Amino acid sequence: MFAQRCSTRKVFFLPLIALSLSLASCGGGNTPSTPISTGTNGATSTGGSSGGGKVSLSGAGASFPAPLYQRWFSEYNKQNPNTQVSYQSVGSGAGVEQFTQGTVDFGASDVAMKDEEIAKVKKGVVLLPMTAGSIVLAYNLPNVKGLKLPRQVYTDIFLGKIKKWNDPKIAQANPGVQLPDKDITVVHRSDGSGTTAVFTKHLSAISPEWKSGPGDGKTVKWPVGLGAKGNEGITAQLLQSEGSIGYVEYGYAKQQNIATATLENKAGKYVEPTPESASKTLAAVKLPENLRAFITDPEGPDSYPIVTYTWIMAYKQYDNADKAKALKDVLKWGLTDGQKYSNEVGYVPLPQEVVTKVQAAVETIKP
Repeated sequence: MFAQRCSTRKVFFLPLIALSLSLASCGGGNTPSTPISTGTNGATSTGGSSGGGKVSLSGAGASFPAPLYQRWFSEYNKQNPNTQVSYQSVGSGAGVEQFTQGTVDFGASDVAMKDEEIAKVKKGVVLLPMTAGSIVLAYNLPNVKGLKLPRQVYTDIFLGKIKKWNDPKIAQANPGVQLPDKDITVVHRSDGSGTTAVFTKHLSAISPEWKSGPGDGKTVKWPVGLGAKGNEGITAQLLQSEGSIGYVEYGYAKQQNIATATLENKAGKYVEPTPESASKTLAAVKLPENLRAFITDPEGPDSYPIVTYTWIMAYKQYDNADKAKALKDVLKWGLTDGQKYSNEVGYVPLPQEVVTKVQAAVETIKP
């Protein structure tokens, strides 16, 4: 039964993987050979972002928001085919690097750039949180649904201290659930990843052992597990490996119907990853004026514990006025009309007060 389901999932998943590979294979600094075209919606942004001429924009970075960005660009293109936007889903680390080197028109990262990183960008940086989402612990156990994982338990799984699915600590949190006597296969990112940075910041916040051991960052030395590139790669590995567990953006697990664990939050409550629980997490966090917020261990009994904003990085100054105008138009559309697509693909629409702050930041982009 499981083999049949898994086979169906793999076939369904191939288009996503193919799209990801086509984007990633386009090279580091040039416009990808197969760009995703975008255009204005017209309702909330300027009528023509390029003044009638054709404009091409290239971006690269986080895989976390890639499904949403791809949806945005597709919808945008229906209204303005003269503006082309190509986005490479290469990971936050590579995105920051390409943006810093000036080989793309914008970058994307699940972790806001630090002051020392911003200082290296000669044209200046405008950080723009464009959406938010949950990082989930997705797992492949065919007959186990609604798995609950206490904070210490999921930390110990990624530390390699809990090795079997029927470990007493997992069983204690899941009375009545038939847990298999099967090895746990941890799947983690092999590339520089903002998703990794957010996940390991959370683990460091809740576990002194993790903080003093692997620590946090876009890359860490994992104590155990298999590496895979991008949220796409981890999702594919989870589909293929019975007994596996890995961390991915909620939308990837939702699209492939992979089971996700209900996690214990700071208040000691078990919370399922849903757009609603992520929204409650965001509501408990005030975004500062610099638009950089790190939600490592949120307060609130209904808050899902691992939620992050994800940022687009634009330059303060563009040499090409048409590109500056086109990018601003795309960003304005994403902050308004684009937000309605968030729930469809597993992301969280930005609170209105956040949208207002980010719109003001977009206006600081100059040609």
